[in-house]
Parts: sequence; structure tokens; C-alpha cells
Amino acid sequence: MDFVSPVLDIASRICNCVGDRADHLRRLPQNLKSLRTETEKLNNVYKDVKERVESEENLEKKKRTHVVDGWIGRAEAMEKEVNELLDRCDEENQKKCFGTCCPRNCRASYKLAKMVREKMDAVAELQSEGSNFQEVAVPLPSPHVIERPLEKPVGLDSPFREAWGLLQDEQVGSIGIYGMGGVGKTTLLKKINNKFLQSSIKAFDIVIWVVVSRPTNLERVQETIRSRLQIPDDRWKGSEEDDKAAEICRILKTKKFVLLLDDIWEPLDLLRVGIPPLGDGNQSKIVFTTRSADVCGGMAAQKSIKVECLEEKEALSLFQAKVGEDTLNSHPDIPKLAEMVAKECKGLPLALIVIARATASAKTPEEWEINLQKLRLYPKDVAGTENDLFSVLAFSYDSLPDEATKSCFLYCSLFPEDYQIPSKHLIQLWIGEGFLDEYDDIQEARNQGGKIIQMLKHACLLEGKKKNKFVVKDGVGLISAQEVQKWKDAQRIALWNETYIVEPRESPRFPNTETIIGRMKRFMFPSGFFTNMSVIRVLDFSNIELRRLPAEIGNLATLQYLNLSGTRIEYLPMELKNLKKLRFLMLDRLSLVGPLPNQMVSSLSSLQLFSMKFSLSRFPIDEIMLLEELEQLEHINDISIKLKSIQSIQRLFESHKLRRSTTFLQLEGGWGMNQLQLVSPSCIKELVLEECDELEEVKIIHFEKQVVPSKFPNPPCCFNHLLSVRIIACNKLLNLNWLIHAPKLQYLSIARSEIIEKVIEDERIEGSEIESDLSVFSRLICLTLRYLPKLESIYEHPLPFPSLRQIYVFGCRSLKKLPFDSNICMSKKLEKIEGQQEWWDGLEWNDQTLMHNLTPFFQPIRSL
Repeated sequence: MDFVSPVLDIASRICNCVGDRADHLRRLPQNLKSLRTETEKLNNVYKDVKERVESEENLEKKKRTHVVDGWIGRAEAMEKEVNELLDRCDEENQKKCFGTCCPRNCRASYKLAKMVREKMDAVAELQSEGSNFQEVAVPLPSPHVIERPLEKPVGLDSPFREAWGLLQDEQVGSIGIYGMGGVGKTTLLKKINNKFLQSSIKAFDIVIWVVVSRPTNLERVQETIRSRLQIPDDRWKGSEEDDKAAEICRILKTKKFVLLLDDIWEPLDLLRVGIPPLGDGNQSKIVFTTRSADVCGGMAAQKSIKVECLEEKEALSLFQAKVGEDTLNSHPDIPKLAEMVAKECKGLPLALIVIARATASAKTPEEWEINLQKLRLYPKDVAGTENDLFSVLAFSYDSLPDEATKSCFLYCSLFPEDYQIPSKHLIQLWIGEGFLDEYDDIQEARNQGGKIIQMLKHACLLEGKKKNKFVVKDGVGLISAQEVQKWKDAQRIALWNETYIVEPRESPRFPNTETIIGRMKRFMFPSGFFTNMSVIRVLDFSNIELRRLPAEIGNLATLQYLNLSGTRIEYLPMELKNLKKLRFLMLDRLSLVGPLPNQMVSSLSSLQLFSMKFSLSRFPIDEIMLLEELEQLEHINDISIKLKSIQSIQRLFESHKLRRSTTFLQLEGGWGMNQLQLVSPSCIKELVLEECDELEEVKIIHFEKQVVPSKFPNPPCCFNHLLSVRIIACNKLLNLNWLIHAPKLQYLSIARSEIIEKVIEDERIEGSEIESDLSVFSRLICLTLRYLPKLESIYEHPLPFPSLRQIYVFGCRSLKKLPFDSNICMSKKLEKIEGQQEWWDGLEWNDQTLMHNLTPFFQPIRSL
């Protein structure tokens, strides 16, 4: 009986093996169901990851990580493998023995069952990995040089050749470029920068451009260099100046770099910045511009280049180009007079350009003679000094048409040098200051402000002509209480960047202050800050981390302009209702915790402009009450508002006054609203429809008579003022036919709509009829289409789009045709068409000529 035990052991093993296989086969149906479920979950994770990658790559200009890229590939492969396995299982399931549920081939079925079990584990593991990605994309590597915008330089060939030759000299590390203001130093530096763009020049790893300006701000210089070197936040945020310098130095030591420093007013300590000493065989270069030869010495420049004024022939050529042939040919005597005026500019490029543009509108010899006489009244004997520049700019200043324009010009001195001032914002400040009080209507004042900006767009220096006392503090750190007390005579105060006020022991006095502009990163009002401001007109604290507005602001009886947009204020004090002279109130992009104070708006009896664009409130705003308060205001004529209910929209359009005053309207949600009725005539300039999930159509009501949007030609122009339309996540809106009633539309953006098939749809219109209605989209400048999977058509017939500059298309896989035709003259202003390469390759063209004409404008966006 000794053989019994081994036999039993073998039998046991066979039973276990058969049982294990039978278990796999028995669980196969449930495992198949689980595999499908887990695969669906994986697919959802896959979509989420791709959306994150897509967003960061296209909106934040990042590049997906290799780990994520590999995961996406494995997820796609896994989906394919699972589908093939499921197909095999379905096929094997059809081969069961007749009349039974047993498989014909147990061995094959067992293998499939085992593969299903293994694939379930693999899918679950892949799903878990995709759900735990903390980072899906990283910043794109910075280009070795960034092109600088540059007009064709005049008269800089010689200094450029000298500078470029020195850059090739291994014995020269630092080069100083100096000359008087406006002579072309920055232009020369830009030309040097752009020369490195040529593919044949690869001698340096990176070219870094930094505008230093004045006062010198070391932190701002370091921040600019940090941005080019792409130093991550964890190595930078919260670090001290020395640590930042050490990090910059560590990276630059590994590179052969060119550092271009523009507009240095005093020697800059490069070691404090983090620039490693030149030499030691690294062959890096530093080039800087300055107005003083002394700064070249202070910066230990190994070579210095002086940029001289233009020779007479070059100066005349530049002057004539800026004046224009039309003016030069308007009378036989004018070319000679132009030559005489050009000579008075002493070859200074800035002066030549400014004076040329100031005299370009003079079409008679008499006007030119008067201008020439004015120029000659200023001292011009001491050649080559800054006085030459000031005298020429003084002429340009004195030639301004009126005191209002001169005040607007001087007002720019409140902003730091090289600061980009938004035109719209600047004009509103001018109106708040009272510079444009001769215009009762805000729109007329804005139009005049736009004209003034055109006059002043080349203004450069303000020194020597300022007649009022201004205080401008830009990045100077802590301001002592004693210094604040010295501001009592200041007419206008501007605080910029890293500026902090030490809490004074007693309330500061500002008896002469009319304007305070705050652009600090963080700000808190010292006690009694608003107590002694008897003539204040303008307070602008927009886009700073201001968290509280003291109640004493209600004491500012003379205040006319208050801008709190983009601050972190959560509550508005009730005392705001005391501001009876307030004309402008801007509350854009706020996140309020509390409600608007009751009757606050209606108490502002002088209010002309009220704006609450894109603001949020945890406490529901009574929109009807707000509209009624606005309607009570006698002078209101510019309203920007966000509404959420049908009743609010109806209330707005029922009021002739509100309809005429509303220039910006944002409708968000619109719960229960499947039809939006826009009443005309209307003065709306910007319209935003966002997440109106139930909105199916938009209709126009014109003088109580409905206009059917699809009936062409010659629709009534109901929305002549409408310039911008944004449609976001309105998933039941089929088309935007009503846009034919907005003939001056300039910007159209449609995003995240699952259902829209055609922007404008009209199948009944014949080609001959459309030719009489080419005004559709005739003013459109920019068209943006994003995530519209069913969009097939922008417009059924070709249009000229005479004003179109930019088209952006992403996630519109069904859009196969563009509404262009080679037989219709296209926009000569077209700059670019951005989209996915596969979308562009899949477009259908009526003729190849159109494709060849548009291809140079196409710029691909990376697809996922």
C-alpha cells in the first residue's frame, strides 16, 4: 500500500488544477462585466488627463511630461487590447456545445478567462496611475533669443557694425552704448538682439533682455532674468535677494550668455543681481545702454560706443518718411520748408519723428513757416546736450491744441517709465480728473480721449514742463510716516509695485491732493487715511490685494472717481452712499461676501458710470432692486452688469433708460430661460452668455415687433453698438442667426457648446441675394471657436471679411470649410489662422487658389 499516498497526492493536484480552471471559467461572465466597467472608468480618467494636458499645452503654453505621454499611449493601447479580447470572448461564447453552456474547447476558454482576469488587474492599475497625476505638463523650454519689435533703423549701420564686431572679439566681455535721449540706443540694442535670431549664429546659449530704467529696481531685474532662465517657484518664492542672486549665478555659470541691459541710469551692481564675472574662458557678453559716459566707466565697460545723431541726409530721409508724400506734395514750397524744419531737429531721431508727426497735417506753406518760427525760438546753440531734446519736445508740447490735452499729457508722469498704460483706463482717469468736463456725454468724452491718445502716443519725456507737484513712488520699499507727512502739498500721488506705508502716529493730511493711484502688491490704509482729503477727485486702487475699505471713505465729499476692481474687498461700507459727487464707480472682478448696501447705488446722485463685470457674491444680489436703483439715477449713461434671471433681463429691457445706458451685459445661468429676447434699439457693446444651459434661441424685439433672424436680406440694424459677443457653454443654442443684426461686431468667441452646428444658418437664401448683404461680419476682427464638436459651418456663403485679422479654431472636428472664396476679395489685414494641424489638413477647398492664399497665415496648435 506504499504507492497509495503518491497516487492520492497526484489526484489531489489534478483536482486542484481542474478546480482552478473551472473557477476561472465559472467567473468569466462576471469578470467580463467587471472588465467592461473598469475599462469605462479608465476611459473617463483618460479623457480627464487629456483635457488637462490640452488645457495646459494650449492655454498655458506647456509641454506634456514624458510620464504622462507614455501613460496616454499605454491607455490607448490598453483600450485596443481590451476591445480585441472582448471580441474574442464573444466569438468563443458562440462556440458552446449544442444545448449546453459548456465550451467546446475548454483549454481555449480557460486561456481567455485567465487573460480577462489579468487584463482586469492591468486596467485597474493603469486607471489608478492616471488618477494620481499631480503634474501633467511642464513649461516649454525658453527660446535662446526672443525677437523684439523693431522698425527699420535709420543711421545705425556704423555703430551696429562696431558693436557686432566687438561681440565676436573674445577679448571683449562688456560693451557700453551711450548717447543722448532719443538718439536710438534702444533701437540699436534691439537690432543686436534680433541679429541672434539668424540660424547661422549659434555662438551663445541664451540672450537675455532686461529693461532697467529708473529708479533701479534690483528685484525687478532679477525677476526678469529668472523668467528667461525658467527658474522654478520652489527655488525662488520666498528667497532672499542673495539667494536669488546665487541661483541666477549657478545657472548662468553653465551657459554662454549675452545679457542686454537697456536704459541704465546709474551703475548696476551685477554681482548683487547674480551675474557671474566675465572671463575665465566662458566668453559670455554684457551689452548695456545709458545716457551717460560716466555710467560706462562705473559699469567697467571694456569698450564704449557713442551713438551720434543722424547725418543731415539720413535725418532728412527719416523726417520725410514720417511726414508722408501726401503732405510733401501738397505744395511746391513744402519740401524745402521740410528740409529747414528737419535741420532744426539736429539729427535727433526722436525729435525728427515727433516733429514730423506734429507737422504732417500742415498742408500750406504758411503753416510750415509758423512751425519753423516756433522751433527757432528755442535755444539751439549748445549742440549735443540734453537741452536740444527738451527744446524740441517742448515745441511738441506747446503745439498741443489746448490746456486739456496738455494736462492729459502731463498726467502720464504719474505712471513709471516703460509702464504700459491701458488706453481705456487712462481715458477714464482723465474724465475723473475733470480734464474732459466740456463733454457732458461719457461716450463723447471717451472719443475725445482717444483722439488725445493718438496725439500723445509718441510722448517720451515729461521733465522740464511739469507745472504741478506730483509724487511717484515705484518699488522704493517702506515709506516712513515722516515722508508721508511731507506729501501734504502733493497734487497727485502714485504708489507702485513694492511700496509700503509705515503706520503714522497721527492721521496724515492731504489738503491739496486730487488723485491717489495705488498699484502696490499689498496695501492697508493707515488709520485716518481719508480723514483730511478736502479736494480729492480720483481714487484708483484696482488690481491690488486690498481687503478692507474703511468707512471714513464716506467723508470724501469731492470724490468723483472710485475704482476697486480686482481687489479682495469682501464688504462695501454703507458710507459709500454719502459720495454725492461720485461719477465713476468700478467694482469689476470682486468676490463679495456681503450684499450691496441697501440704497447705496441710488444715493449716488451724480453717478454716470457703474460697472460690476465678472463679479461674484456669496450673498445673492437682488438684481431687480439694483436695476431699479440704477434707473433712479438722473445722470447714469454707462452700465456694466451681470444678471442671472429672466425677470432681471425683462426688467432691464422694459426700461428705456436702462436699455440706453447698458454697455456691457453678462447673462449667467438664466435658470428656466429657453428663449432670450433682446430688445432694440440697444447700446450694448459687449454681450456675454455663459452657462445658459436651457437657452435654445435668441430673438430680437424691435419696437415691440419681433424680427425673425433668418430672414434676409436687409435686416434692421438693431444692435449698431454691439462690438463683442462671447458665448460660453450654452449647450442648447443651435445657431447665432441674430448676429446679422450686429453689423459692427468686431469680436466673436464661441466655446464649449455640444450642439451648435452653424454659426449663422439660412438655407433659403440664394447666392445672388447674399451679394447684396455682404455687411454680415464686415467689421469682424477676431473669430474664436473652441470645443464645438458638431460645428459644420460659420456661414453658408462666402464672405469677404474685410476687417478680419485673427481666426482661432480648436476642438471643431466637424468644421470642414471656411467661408472664403477666391472670387471675393479677402481681408488684407489677415494676420493668422490658428488651429490643429489635422483640422487644417482635413479642410475641404472649393479651389486650390484659396488654399494657397490662406496657407501662409496658418499657425498650427499642437493636438493631443
